[in-house]
Amino acid sequence: MHYGDVADGGCLSRLISEIRPDEIYNLAAQSHVKVSFEIPEHTADVAGMGTLRLLDAVMNAKLDCRVYQASSSEMFGSTPPPQMETSPFHPRSPYGCSKVFAHMLAVNYRESYGLHVSCGILFNHESPRRGGTFVTRKITRAVARIKHGLDDKLYLGNLDAYRDWGYAPDYVRAMWMMLQQDLPGDYVIGTGVAHSVREFVEAAFSHVGLDWEKYVVVDKRYLRPAEVEFLQADWSKVRETLQWQPTVDFQNLVKIMVDADVKEVETKLGGGAAAVSMTSQH
Repeated sequence: MHYGDVADGGCLSRLISEIRPDEIYNLAAQSHVKVSFEIPEHTADVAGMGTLRLLDAVMNAKLDCRVYQASSSEMFGSTPPPQMETSPFHPRSPYGCSKVFAHMLAVNYRESYGLHVSCGILFNHESPRRGGTFVTRKITRAVARIKHGLDDKLYLGNLDAYRDWGYAPDYVRAMWMMLQQDLPGDYVIGTGVAHSVREFVEAAFSHVGLDWEKYVVVDKRYLRPAEVEFLQADWSKVRETLQWQPTVDFQNLVKIMVDADVKEVETKLGGGAAAVSMTSQH
């Protein structure tokens, strides 16, 4: 393993020259949309300029190397759904703006220098490994804690924002498939189905037999200065060209995440009766 930082161009150049990788996956970013309003300069430096430093390091090393750039559905922002590769970008946050800059840099280096750079425009991809400050994991962790009497309220922002949620392992498989192609390209990755935050909350609480309306409180502190109302992927290109498709639907995604957080809480509590109680509900 090696230490590095995308804010340090010299470090990137040295690492790439020493390692001489066949494939690079650039997932580095300050990726929390709400936080990007609070630290916009850092967000832009890491997500935007960090991508520039990486692409420049690859070009200067003159490697036969394939690069994956993690673009984002947040680049579409207020663009009407469904969104596809040719849809216009209208980002609504410093994070989204930074990702547009990085995405266009990737396209530019591909067209200018012939780099094998593919951009995955991934819609929301979730799993039990999602960070606790992101709304999906915040919900499922709260459900597990409320179920076992450790919390009694969940504070959220906009419940009416719609997102196209999929299972992260499916999306990582798509990322890898992009770099196995002879020619680089840009691909929208999603499920084609959008659900509101409210629907996610309802499904998560329902899975453990609770009425969400008794526990959820809307708190203005969690509202964004500019909201992205509706993201829904048109993933026909990746389906037709890579034969990729998602394997986990919305309901099963919610169950996977809730079950993982319930298990984590039960492990911390020592299992026992709590584990037996949960088993009987499935």
